[in-house]
Amino acid sequence: MSKRILITGGAGFLGSNLCEKLLNQGNKIFCLDNFYTGFKKNVAHLLDHGDFELIEHDVIQPLPDIEVDQIYNLACPASPPHYQQDPLFTTNTAVFGVINCLELGKKCGARVFQASTSEVYGDPLVHPQPESYWGSVNPIGIRSCYDEGKRVGETYMFDYHRQHGVDIRVVRIFNTYGPRMNPEDGRVVSNFIVQALKGEDITIYGDGTQTRSFCYVDDLLEGFVRLMNQEEIIGPMNCGNPGEFTMLELAEKVLAKVNSTSKLTFHPLPGDDPKQRKPDISLAKKHIDWEPKVKLDDGLDKAIAYFKSVI
Repeated sequence: MSKRILITGGAGFLGSNLCEKLLNQGNKIFCLDNFYTGFKKNVAHLLDHGDFELIEHDVIQPLPDIEVDQIYNLACPASPPHYQQDPLFTTNTAVFGVINCLELGKKCGARVFQASTSEVYGDPLVHPQPESYWGSVNPIGIRSCYDEGKRVGETYMFDYHRQHGVDIRVVRIFNTYGPRMNPEDGRVVSNFIVQALKGEDITIYGDGTQTRSFCYVDDLLEGFVRLMNQEEIIGPMNCGNPGEFTMLELAEKVLAKVNSTSKLTFHPLPGDDPKQRKPDISLAKKHIDWEPKVKLDDGLDKAIAYFKSVI
């Protein structure tokens, strides 16, 4: 059955891919973005579709009064260089964006989806990270605008659910990559690929032994939609690939695939940078029958092809 769906941050990396996925499933899509980190070009191919509407708006301000069945809140700078550029704006986006989505959801009876993050776990003392882990987060560090903003976002989601009966779903996103990533967003996958393609030095922070898990965008969005369209669980639910790789392993994979002559260079580890990150996806397997299908090698091939086309 066709739904009317609002996607905030809809012109960003995840948002534009989600717009396309849900539009192809026969839904009416309202894509809302202020273009702080999103780009109109990411959704340009959707503009002539009769069921797609682009709305330029900042989620810090109350949302347009539109009747929708579902709201996906993806609006927030998500890479460290972008969210640290204007930390007050980041915190305001993370907090007021959630409030405004919840207010609209309360008004029109829409189900509200919050794109939370593995950053709520901070530099984890538990590995891998289950949803029951409360995290180890510095509340006053350079990453706090994002980490704590997203933690407060989850608080608002559950308090609106308990106090006002708003129907909610919450996902905690682990590192994700794929087409429509901003080549200059400062995330490790895009950094390594772009540097390798340009023959520039590969910048590794710390000694390169810190780990991350990398989920291909199509897999992640399938998790989003499955959680949103079931009645069994509201979250929070981890969505990510439990395959764990060091930064050195990722760099070596990228260099080999690009056949690059780039050299590895090592730099001081940024403040509060997590040493390890790996999702426990037991809940997702149990409740939405979800786990990633795309292996890192295959996903990197697709991502490299995309970056070759845009740089």
